[in-house]
Amino acid sequence: MGETTFAVPSRAVDIAARPVAIIAGLLGVALLATSWRYGYFGDELYFVAAGHHLDWGYADQPPLVPLLALIADTVAPGSLVALRIPAMLVTVAGVFVAALIARDLGGSRRAQVIAAGSYAVAPFLAGGGHLLATSTVDPFLWTVITWLVVRWVRLRDDKLLLWAGVVTAVSLQVKWLIVFFWVIAGVAILIAGPRDLLRSKMLWLGAAIAVLTSAPQLLWQAHNGWPQLQMSGAIADEVRATIGGPGGFLLVLALYTGLVGVPLAVYGLVRTLRLREFRFLGITAIGLIVVFIATGGRPYYAGGILPVLWAFGAVGLDGRRRWLPWVAWPAFIVSVAFVALALPIRPVESLRAGDEYSDFVDFESVGWPQMADEVAAAYRALPDNVRAHTAIVGDAYWSASAMSLYGPERGLPTPYSPNRGYWYFGAPPESATNVLYIGDNNADKIRANFGTVTKVATVDNKLGVHNGYQGAPIYLATNRTQPWSALWPALRNL
Repeated sequence: MGETTFAVPSRAVDIAARPVAIIAGLLGVALLATSWRYGYFGDELYFVAAGHHLDWGYADQPPLVPLLALIADTVAPGSLVALRIPAMLVTVAGVFVAALIARDLGGSRRAQVIAAGSYAVAPFLAGGGHLLATSTVDPFLWTVITWLVVRWVRLRDDKLLLWAGVVTAVSLQVKWLIVFFWVIAGVAILIAGPRDLLRSKMLWLGAAIAVLTSAPQLLWQAHNGWPQLQMSGAIADEVRATIGGPGGFLLVLALYTGLVGVPLAVYGLVRTLRLREFRFLGITAIGLIVVFIATGGRPYYAGGILPVLWAFGAVGLDGRRRWLPWVAWPAFIVSVAFVALALPIRPVESLRAGDEYSDFVDFESVGWPQMADEVAAAYRALPDNVRAHTAIVGDAYWSASAMSLYGPERGLPTPYSPNRGYWYFGAPPESATNVLYIGDNNADKIRANFGTVTKVATVDNKLGVHNGYQGAPIYLATNRTQPWSALWPALRNL
């Protein structure tokens, strides 16, 4: 027989504040201690650049993370630690919220600690907490939303649904993924209940707040031809090319979830399907994975639903006192070791012996200042009459973003790129008849639209690390053959 109810916690349920605080504190210390290591990840460079082109929307994400990057770079220019503090704070806060979900499900102190610990050792959350990224902030907001929904099921306090709408409004300023959660959850509730959730006026008031606060970015998208929807197609192509079909998606999601998180999430999913009041959450979790696989989403898109499943699993383990410690402690210890290895604690020189596929973030967090040095040297070497009419153009948004951060102190002009969201930051001036072009991506279009294209330098990170730009060419393209007003749209690429 399946379970049909859950233990309603009373005021007597202990709050595991101290052990949860220790777990969160240790994670926070680890993230803070490594926040200055290596350098900016490519996407972080882009968020800083996007923040300095602050707008209601972008081609590739809503405006909140660029705003956070702008604030950090304004308060402490060039500080990696300052940039990454928001990521550290939301990751640490997520540990507490995971424990709160377990408590609202009637979980003991041990269940709360297991839920908190699962959040703290999940590679995509703990490792992701090292970087300021949409994929760091958004799962935390999902965790808060699912906690509010769980708490509503227990208390039937409709103000919780209003707050869920407010947090959804914030989430929509980070990513649009939360829309999938609410749509699939709505269908699941119609199927399995509790249908009175959908009849709550506070729920719809919260939804109205989310829609109204998203109006500026929706208008931006409409005005610019909905580039974020085009980006979704480009990402789907990348995902299918790199991880393949459903098997690859589930494998990568499992790697992101971790040794503790996978079995606990599966057990939690089974429990939600057995609990009548919470069956809709289990259906929602399955629906999210199916939809993200079908639409070519990245595996971590489904990560936001995992903390609530861990909480259900942790509460279900209450009472398994004889064998649980013998399994849990070794699993957590191994998981902590994996999280430590995911953080940039090794000497940067050790990356020489690694490969970019397994250490992608670390590999793409080094070499940017050296790239700027190479570009600056090539720029200074140009004759004065050529340099006066030469723009810096990155083949991708990462290289342009690196020049945006490191270029001014090296005397470089404003950089441009026709790639992804950077294209919207503007085209070079018509006076720029020449470009220094960084990288090989789309270089064939540069050759087709300039009279002469010559390789003048090569990117060398001076570290012997074979990342994406190591050995990339730097071209001087002269004698542009058509105006930028016609060429820039032709160069645009995702």
